[in-house]
Amino acid sequence: MVNSTTVEQSCLSLLNRCKTLKSLKQVHTHFFKSGTDSDAFVTGNLILHSAILISDALHHAHSLLLHFPNPDAFMYNTLIRGFSDSDHPHNSLTTFIQMRRNPNVKPDSFSFAFVLKSAANLQSFDKFITGIQLHSQSITHGLDTHLFVGTTLVNAVTSRVRVGCINEMPVRDLISTNIMIAGYMKSGEVRLAKSLFFGEMPVKDDVSWSTMIVGFAHNGCFDEAFELFIQSRRSGLRPNEVSLTGILSVCAQAGAFEFGKTVHGCIERSGFVSLHTVNNALLDTYCKCGNINMARLVFDRMPGRKTIVSWTTMVAGLAMQGYGEEALKRFHQMEESGIEPDGITFISVLYACSHAGLVEHGVRYFSMMKDRYGIDPTYEHYGCMVDLYGRAGELEKAHDFITKMPVKPNAVIWRTLLGACSVHGNVNLAEFALNKLAELDPNDSGDHVLLSNIYAVAGKWKNVATVRKSMNSQRLVKTPGWSMIEVDKIMYSFVAGDEQNEVINEARTNLRNIMLRLRDEGGYAPEVIGSVLHDIEDEEKENAVVTHSEKLALAFGMSRLCDGKVIRIVKNLRVCKDCHTVMKLASKIFRLEILLRDRSRFHSFRDGSCSCRDYW
Repeated sequence: MVNSTTVEQSCLSLLNRCKTLKSLKQVHTHFFKSGTDSDAFVTGNLILHSAILISDALHHAHSLLLHFPNPDAFMYNTLIRGFSDSDHPHNSLTTFIQMRRNPNVKPDSFSFAFVLKSAANLQSFDKFITGIQLHSQSITHGLDTHLFVGTTLVNAVTSRVRVGCINEMPVRDLISTNIMIAGYMKSGEVRLAKSLFFGEMPVKDDVSWSTMIVGFAHNGCFDEAFELFIQSRRSGLRPNEVSLTGILSVCAQAGAFEFGKTVHGCIERSGFVSLHTVNNALLDTYCKCGNINMARLVFDRMPGRKTIVSWTTMVAGLAMQGYGEEALKRFHQMEESGIEPDGITFISVLYACSHAGLVEHGVRYFSMMKDRYGIDPTYEHYGCMVDLYGRAGELEKAHDFITKMPVKPNAVIWRTLLGACSVHGNVNLAEFALNKLAELDPNDSGDHVLLSNIYAVAGKWKNVATVRKSMNSQRLVKTPGWSMIEVDKIMYSFVAGDEQNEVINEARTNLRNIMLRLRDEGGYAPEVIGSVLHDIEDEEKENAVVTHSEKLALAFGMSRLCDGKVIRIVKNLRVCKDCHTVMKLASKIFRLEILLRDRSRFHSFRDGSCSCRDYW
């Protein structure tokens, strides 16, 4: 007698090799001839591959469901889910109705979550009516209080319906109020959402709190998200999966390591440590807060089989912090575990190669993506390859790669090349790249600033003046740099040229003392040439770079944090050479560990050196 587990594993193995509808039909024919197609597990996985994993196979999934004698909830839910992501979301509703008419099958929380997602893609006010009808049915089945049903209803109805439609309802209940809050948050109307939540909402549920926390995160209101999460805990509300992943997202964006540790403790105490979604969010938080050891710990302790999201997050985290070879090792462990990488995984792999200077490895993985896994490169993958060559100083290879791309290069591709030209001082190629960008995206101030800095390094001040004049005529304003630092679980933000206040004054005063010691003991001399936009006096140049936001954040952290604490700074732009030098010297002279996350990667400064090995 053949073991049923063996049969199931054999079926899954065959299905996992299918990449097209043609190959799927061949496997289906094999199942039919062997009689295994009558097994619910086999047909369920056939429907899963047809509806979700293989493009243009939804009609085949629908046919499989119609011809199976006793379809179960999993089969219906899979098809509903497939239609919800398609160009024909109304078919999702039709399938749901067929499910409701089957007396042997009852809809569950997944059924309502997927069909509500389809309702979000309907046109105009119909989606609101459909959403409310589905909510009524969820009440009938006792699923209205299920977190994901409530949250999906909020997302479904607010994705395209004007909040005003709901605001005009004569009677407003908890569900409709949650929908209004989500609508305000999605449209950036944070003030209105706060007014509704704090002033007009006597009763709040899990969805209400979670929607506000996620909404604050979406709109960059980090401090308010932290405060609301604390307030929800004080009110006795038990944390849930959505609120935990939402607040962890805030920690990851803001680099709030200490607050993230507090949330980690809450996860442990609340029993959510077994959920993959929460673990993945926690893993992402530690990666983006720069604590790779905690990230490794979370990853290694994950219960059950790790998902592709877990593996990819770990690879990306290692890549960001310069552990290129370990990132590639994890990638191969992922392959050995039976998880096939997807396009997002390969972006992280190529990123790891780029930031570690592993050019030959990157070229090999780029070929592997297409040849072994049948993944067609996207603009993100092409951009990674240009960055790979560019960071290594192989600018002609980068340009040659662009000219041979099978798709027309977009602005990101040319901007990546321009950035590499800025690092390596290639004026001619930089001018060529900027001309291309002028055709595709002429209003990006950062492109002009990069070219200006290239001219400044080459001493071509007339060209610098021309760029500045061009920016003024087009009214292009340089994106202000900002940096954030967490002190006692409070985020402090610094912008060069900020108005005076107690925090700024404290940072500036301490920074002056720091710079004096760096001059006297470290031989510091400002690297000002490529860090300013135009030709000004040396003293003025020096003042311009000395007050960069990351220096202010460093000075504030040194004045407030106790000895032995890692100084963690998050910056929105790429760190300049002068600030990089200051961080290295400060780490040596003051015996500090400084962790700086800029737009591109992490820099870990210890004993006068950086983890990037001055390759960034």
